[in-house]
Amino acid sequence: MSEFNALMLDEAEGKVSSSICRLTDAQLPAGDVTVRVEYSTLNYKDGLILGGLGRLVRQYPHIPGIDFAGTVEASDNPAYKPGDKVILTGWRVGEVWWGGYAQKARVKAEWLVPLPSGLTTRQAMALGTAGLTAMLAVMGLEEHGLTPDQSGEVLVTGAAGGLGSVATVILARRGYMVAASTGRASQHDYLKGLGAKVLVDRAELSGGAAKPLLAERWLGCVDSVGGPTLASVLATLKLHGSVASCGNAGGVELATTVLPFLLRGINVLGIDSAQCPTPRRLKAWQRLAAEMPVDLLDALTTEAALADLPGLGAQILEGEVRGRVVVDVNR
Repeated sequence: MSEFNALMLDEAEGKVSSSICRLTDAQLPAGDVTVRVEYSTLNYKDGLILGGLGRLVRQYPHIPGIDFAGTVEASDNPAYKPGDKVILTGWRVGEVWWGGYAQKARVKAEWLVPLPSGLTTRQAMALGTAGLTAMLAVMGLEEHGLTPDQSGEVLVTGAAGGLGSVATVILARRGYMVAASTGRASQHDYLKGLGAKVLVDRAELSGGAAKPLLAERWLGCVDSVGGPTLASVLATLKLHGSVASCGNAGGVELATTVLPFLLRGINVLGIDSAQCPTPRRLKAWQRLAAEMPVDLLDALTTEAALADLPGLGAQILEGEVRGRVVVDVNR
């Protein structure tokens, strides 16, 4: 395929626009592995980039898409050979480097991981960056003492989103009592189908905490919201509980004190999948392949084409996208 389709962003007078264009291999950035992309995904960060928000992209024209899965077409690195199935998440691909919203990508070999046994490229992107981050969050919580035999609830904020949906499934399948937070009553049946036992109205958390310490409730938490929601969680974690903080859709400001840390010994675990060390990244993907039920992947996944993405990007920023969006770049 000497020419291929790509969703290209450009900027004029401070306004970002998108179009489907035809490119050639010669236009791809330098790198030692060329991948025929099969699937990418739509994440919250992709929504920001598609909207030209947050200054995540500084140079245009630009191909967004912060993750992808596909087949190696050419490689100058002995770690990969043509025909290998691979995944890429993170490393600021789709931000400072052309990303997955194209039928081809050229990247550095060290950014890739082999597709784990048991997953197709579509299933890998039904998990994608959100799934990887969710698994890293669960791993972090368990490494800090969380176990399924403890009595109590594990909270997942932003539970109807991609990261929250995957975290809910992982935790439920491991035997935890999952409390899923959402602001949309229409998603209650969906979340129960993923394994949530308790539903929490987002309004209970989004106003922040009235005091630095409130009644203990949560054994632990996977939080993809941040801001006042994170402050509420910190005030209500049980003794020695941990929160895996994965995002800041609710803002970067955090109104709290040292009291939760001094008097309850809680932990805040920053989960950043973008530059996660390769051995830990591989372990997380292997656990996803082994523990994530394939039958539920379909329940939390919808599919889109490249041309659908500008509109879907706006919807994900408004919280109107449920679960995971897999992008078939060949549609």
